[in-house]
Amino acid sequence: MERLRILVTVPKCHADVWRRFLTDRVLKEMHELGDVVYNELDRPYTPEELRDALVDIDVAVASWGTLRFDEEVLSKANRLKIIAYAAGSVASLVSDAIYEKGILLLSGNTVFAESVAECTLCYIMCSLRNLRHFFMTPERPWRTGDEDAEKGIMDRTIGIVGYGMISKYFLKMLEPFHVKKKIYSGHITEEEAAKYGATVATLDEIFETCDIISLHSGLNEKTYHMIQEKHLKKMQDGALLVNTARGAIVDEEALIRELQTGRIYAALDVFETEPLPADSPLLTMENVICLPHIGGPTVDRGEYVTLKLIDEIKKWQNGETEFECEIKKSYAANMTKEGYKPPQN
Repeated sequence: MERLRILVTVPKCHADVWRRFLTDRVLKEMHELGDVVYNELDRPYTPEELRDALVDIDVAVASWGTLRFDEEVLSKANRLKIIAYAAGSVASLVSDAIYEKGILLLSGNTVFAESVAECTLCYIMCSLRNLRHFFMTPERPWRTGDEDAEKGIMDRTIGIVGYGMISKYFLKMLEPFHVKKKIYSGHITEEEAAKYGATVATLDEIFETCDIISLHSGLNEKTYHMIQEKHLKKMQDGALLVNTARGAIVDEEALIRELQTGRIYAALDVFETEPLPADSPLLTMENVICLPHIGGPTVDRGEYVTLKLIDEIKKWQNGETEFECEIKKSYAANMTKEGYKPPQN
């Protein structure tokens, strides 16, 4: 089998990416695949440098901070067959030119998604059991007869807003808890939902009927402030809203107003402004858990992302045509646009 020429676009100065995704084990596997060329600069490539570096390259391995692979960047990519992106959303690098040239685009989105789904479940259970209230301290070494603050996930009605890779993993993780599942999405059928024991619902129905609402939509022009005050007011008393997607999906000011009534709860990993300003009312509410955007993949999953991509490249070498990590054009269009700027008032 002909050895591949592989370009790693990540500069060595991006130490965190190297530590997480380009471990010794990963590099060993990569060198077994082919001849590996590295970005030897102490900075990311310019568009012109990336264009020239892609000459005679079969596989480009990229990660956070990589340039968009547009028509100009790909103009000299005479042999490029695969772009393997060791990260999640490809929205920052994807272009029509990739698909027009028949390049296979792979992403670590599947591994990322599974880890985010795990985190979502963790946030729900911690919120329902009100663990923050029960943390033991020298001043409070034991519970004080307030166990009625605890709730559980079992037999609840859970609404999922957005249907992508994270939602699919999350739906599977919910199976042991015999919950009722409802999904709101613009691109899901009743038949698809039924595979997960779920039903399709409108956004209004999700907010009117669900005990727990979990947000999993990408952020783009269609989803900015998709969750409005009118939806939040429909939530049942005691209902929980969990957001591990993007903060701007929700009208945050409206959410703050509704949370200040004390009748609903929230577990928020993402916010409209990040870092969350220190004077945000969200930080002072007893009915809110605020996390500093840590709901993504845990550090220990980085190596698995790249190893998974290498396995996919091996499948391609063996003539296979179905890839778990492939990001098709239609799917990429719904991913979060990292450079998306919300409209200005």
